[in-house]
Amino acid sequence: MKWWKQKRREPPAALVQVRREEGHPFGALDRYIPLRTGEMALYRAIREGVPIVDAAIWKLVRLCGGLTVRCGDAQAQSGLEEFFRNVDTGWGQRGIQSFLDRYLDDLFTCGHGLGEMVLTPDGRDIAALLRADPEQVEARLGSTPLDFRLCRAGLGEGRELPYQDLLLFTPFQPTGDDPCGVSLLRSMPFLAGILLKIYQATGQNWERAGNLRFAVVCKPGQGEEAFAQERCAQVAQEWSAAMQAGRNGTVRDFVAVGDVDIKVIGADSPVLDSQVPVRQILEQLVARTGIPPFMLGLSWATTERMSSQQSDMLTSEITAIRRSVEPALLRVADLWLRLHGFPPKAEILWEDINLQDQVEEARAQLYLAQAEKLREGTV
Repeated sequence: MKWWKQKRREPPAALVQVRREEGHPFGALDRYIPLRTGEMALYRAIREGVPIVDAAIWKLVRLCGGLTVRCGDAQAQSGLEEFFRNVDTGWGQRGIQSFLDRYLDDLFTCGHGLGEMVLTPDGRDIAALLRADPEQVEARLGSTPLDFRLCRAGLGEGRELPYQDLLLFTPFQPTGDDPCGVSLLRSMPFLAGILLKIYQATGQNWERAGNLRFAVVCKPGQGEEAFAQERCAQVAQEWSAAMQAGRNGTVRDFVAVGDVDIKVIGADSPVLDSQVPVRQILEQLVARTGIPPFMLGLSWATTERMSSQQSDMLTSEITAIRRSVEPALLRVADLWLRLHGFPPKAEILWEDINLQDQVEEARAQLYLAQAEKLREGTV
């Protein structure tokens, strides 16, 4: 044996490509553990990741709007109405309606709304009505069960906010264990996480179908084992050149000698039908908001008109939400009246909630008028 000849090195093992860990961009939904309240970032991720939930909240905000104010003093009536129309609410907005829209948005998303009445330097008028961040404030029980104090969140005991009388606080659907209110999205993280996984998988399937990936297998023949690594490198180089030419719009054939097998990766795996599970999840999410499905663009029913039962249920939901925010609006009106020397006796008047078909209402009124005319003719 010739000892000076070096042993032929074994070719290195072929590299194996494994799947990278990918998920939808709203990872907070996968790490959600329902142990405490105040998951503001989680609820905002749900609104950002599920457009139908965000649209439902905005529709609720718009449906709850529309109000006027009335007080007992005729002299103060015009001034109070002018204040409600033109009060500064920050960020270039004016009017009580702009404040109410952001206040309701926080109420639905975070579980409670927080606002502040800013006085003028002389303290004789309300200069602005601003919405505050609910995440930075927490409510604590006061000296009596009827009293509560607003404190800075995360700063320990005794850090109460100054001027508590100028702060507005409204809880949404408070319960015994959550007197500060719960978010409208409290029961959605689990189902929203599943929905986003389905959408992410659907996107990956379409990416696989639109951007094909190939597996090229080169099997060396008998006596060609020594040149297998070199042949594989040549095949990989030519295949990469053919794919690059295809991206540039040039048709280039790939020619190989020997036993070469080319397959599309994932071509044999079926694409799951997501229509049924997605609809089941969306039904749960839409039911929590109380909005009829067709108002969100979902054609689930055979008719497009709102039934009287759906109209009554949505009207009752909007009325209940209005009742919850009305005390905060009354505090604003009463403070303005006291600062201007008038008795604090104000009343919030909401616009009528009209969800019925106006054509049907007009036809019903016509039938009533005709019946009344016939009745008068027979008498």
